[in-house]
Amino acid sequence: MKLTFESNLGYQQDAIRAIVDLFEGQTLCDSDYQYNLNEDGVLDLIAGVGNRLVLDESQILANLQKVQERNDIPVSEKLSGMHFSIEMETGTGKTYVYLRTIYELNRKYGFRKFVIVVPSVPIREGVLKNLQITHDHFQTLYDNVPIRYYVYDRNKISQLRGFATGNNIEVLVINIDSFAKDENVINKPNDKLNGQEPIRFIRSVNPIVIVDEPQNMESEKRIAAIANLNPLCTLRYSATHRNKYNLIYSLNPVKAYDLGLVKQIEVDSVLEENSMNGASVSLDAITVSKTRVTAKVTIDVNGKDGVKRKSVTVRPGDDLYKLSNGRELYRNGYIVEEIDAANECITFTNNLTLSQGERRDDLNDAIMKFQIRRTIEEHLRKEQKLNKLGIKVLSLFFIDRVANYRSYDEQGNAVKGKFAIWFEEIYNELVAVMPAYQGMTGIPIEKIHNGYFSQDKKGHLKDTSGETQADDDTYNLIMKDKETLLDMASPLRFIFSHTALREGWDNPNVFQICTLNETKSDIKKRQEIGRGLRLAVDQNGVRCYERNVNSLTVIANESYNDFAKALQNELKEDCGVDFGNRIKPKRDRVSVKYRKGFEADPRFLEIWERIKAKTTYRVHYDTEALIEQAAKEVKYMPEITAPTIRSIKTKLVLHDNGVGLEYTGNKQAAIASEYTIPNVLGYIQNRTELTRSTIMQIMVRSGRLDDMAINPQLFMDTVVDKIKRVLQNLMIDGIEYHKIGGSEYEMRLFEEQELEIYVNDYTFRVSNPDKTIYEEFVPLDSDVEWQFAKDCETNNDQIKFYFKLPSWFKIPTPIGSYNPDWAVVFEDDKRIYFVAETKDTGTPKVDLDKLHPSEKQKILCGMAHFKQFENLEYRIVSKVSEL
Repeated sequence: MKLTFESNLGYQQDAIRAIVDLFEGQTLCDSDYQYNLNEDGVLDLIAGVGNRLVLDESQILANLQKVQERNDIPVSEKLSGMHFSIEMETGTGKTYVYLRTIYELNRKYGFRKFVIVVPSVPIREGVLKNLQITHDHFQTLYDNVPIRYYVYDRNKISQLRGFATGNNIEVLVINIDSFAKDENVINKPNDKLNGQEPIRFIRSVNPIVIVDEPQNMESEKRIAAIANLNPLCTLRYSATHRNKYNLIYSLNPVKAYDLGLVKQIEVDSVLEENSMNGASVSLDAITVSKTRVTAKVTIDVNGKDGVKRKSVTVRPGDDLYKLSNGRELYRNGYIVEEIDAANECITFTNNLTLSQGERRDDLNDAIMKFQIRRTIEEHLRKEQKLNKLGIKVLSLFFIDRVANYRSYDEQGNAVKGKFAIWFEEIYNELVAVMPAYQGMTGIPIEKIHNGYFSQDKKGHLKDTSGETQADDDTYNLIMKDKETLLDMASPLRFIFSHTALREGWDNPNVFQICTLNETKSDIKKRQEIGRGLRLAVDQNGVRCYERNVNSLTVIANESYNDFAKALQNELKEDCGVDFGNRIKPKRDRVSVKYRKGFEADPRFLEIWERIKAKTTYRVHYDTEALIEQAAKEVKYMPEITAPTIRSIKTKLVLHDNGVGLEYTGNKQAAIASEYTIPNVLGYIQNRTELTRSTIMQIMVRSGRLDDMAINPQLFMDTVVDKIKRVLQNLMIDGIEYHKIGGSEYEMRLFEEQELEIYVNDYTFRVSNPDKTIYEEFVPLDSDVEWQFAKDCETNNDQIKFYFKLPSWFKIPTPIGSYNPDWAVVFEDDKRIYFVAETKDTGTPKVDLDKLHPSEKQKILCGMAHFKQFENLEYRIVSKVSEL
């Protein structure tokens, strides 16, 4: 099949016109032969046909401002050099746009010489492929204008003479690393070019330089190298600009999504649930200092609220059993034997070795296997839907170890890795048991999937970085196969590739992307989804714009909330699109300062003397009532289920306010395993501080003991949670506070506890510092607090003094410390001293039952605490008038 291209897409025409109109007023130039004198006054023997600009910078600036105004972009006050930025989201035809811009600039102004600078091998191969597949399309549009394009090759250095002297459109594609260093062949005198440096042939013709993905070329050396090409101007194309010099056109991710120019994104999350019955350990990082080597590992740790995953620092000799607070699963053999910084790995006494980023537990393989299953299921479902429309469905697997897909035995024969084995098992199983898919058989399973990997000298597949010479053939192969992969007659549907293939290649009919990692992936979400964002094409090569067709499913081994958050943060960082202030700029950080002399203000001292005393509490509860209520809670607690792997599919919807989520379905599978029943009574006792006798009575009366064998860890943690809830309620009902003689909050803490905040919408700026303790800013957390502060400041008749109680002013409670909100001096008929808690429950008066249970419990403790203080009122209000 052959891809077709549309010549009248409005957004692409706007991007092309933005550049062309920069040179409005430039006359159509004839061939301009240039002879240059070098610094020593010697004539260069280069008869170059070059570009010549007749406009001055003031005219270019006027044109730039006109184009920016047309495209709703902030107008530049001055020209930031001859650099112009075009922002286009991945998958919207960025390469097509700048290639067609070359033809337009030639037709209107006669410019002939163009250099396309790329940051990597895959992007270079992608550009070359696009030059090939668009050639006939552009020849039709531009009356068969002569054009010559080639990739720079240091072994064919004489090509640069042809580039300089040719009278056609000349397009040179070159990798930045080929000319950024002094020792590069292109920068050294060459006998084949009469002893001249090859780069002089490029410099002599003032090429228009097109920089693809310029954010990867922002170092001083690379900036200088591009400037050394002596460009007439530099056109910078990217979806993720780091610096937007003279931005002239913008098609950001939100605009592209709203216009239906890219696929919709949905995430199918595959992650373990309720499974902490195995020994999980991962190596996060290794640190080397002058005196020691340490490693950071993540393990499961026993805590007051159950088992939590936690990062700990270890040295040789450290025992994970002790570091996990006595977690039985680490008792045997999890002592650090060696930390090998050179090879980035750690070894334990049970012979377990982990590489940096690697995680080892009982579920690693189960999760990846389930990811493969979900990918195949989704693929088959879409094949059934889209094949009838003539659209072939492709799925892409990123893997971090080639050996997991293809390895070699001792004789050097290729053998299937575990991913290939799992794939074939699951595919055959699904096609056999699901009637709807049985018509898709007939193709040998080996031809349905294949891998694109680099090879060593023996022809064996190997892991690579993506930037080596060995990767060239891989990229060349997958680029050449781009159209073949889209052809229904080609049996290949599932593509396995190394994670190094993360930019420069994509295919419009990739509908599923699955990342299978044994080590932590550093692929950015935008790179990950970018391989499949292009709109699908049918068997005639015609693009399909139907929304219900164009949906990219990412099968991720993380929650969709985490995925969406990471994507949002990347969009914020890369594109400047506001996604709810999740990233706070450092420049917004300020210090909270207190008004000088506030501690001597009589109004402050009056209320401070009334609230500064510290208290302690005692609780009274009936043990029999505890056993009865707790047994009832445990009896009716949710069903205890076996550990499962669940996939949750949600659609990511890009809109102006951020990345939205739409639930579209889920699926789960149980994990078959055998568990050692732990010391249940001891575990619950350590977390509730109840006697074993009391715990046993609760368990027996509940009638749920049999559930322990289904999932012991989930059972114990759920029981602890239920008992704690009952215990907390009983304790708070019977709580009594007493002042601690001579113990009080010291005023010096106001100055010693330095506070820095990020200014946001809730930060209150003080206009009248005489009424409070703050000089300029009051750090607040909600709209209701902001309005309360505002009303206190403006109510001069009744509110004489107010301040937000500092975070260190805490009242002890059975469920953690409680920090009240406000201290207020009120005066009408008489002077009253208030401690106020501000809450908004959407009711005329604050309804405590509408608060979170822990909030309500702490407020009840606050009531009990302040009962011990004379001439002081404690109130829960939503506004000042309720005082």
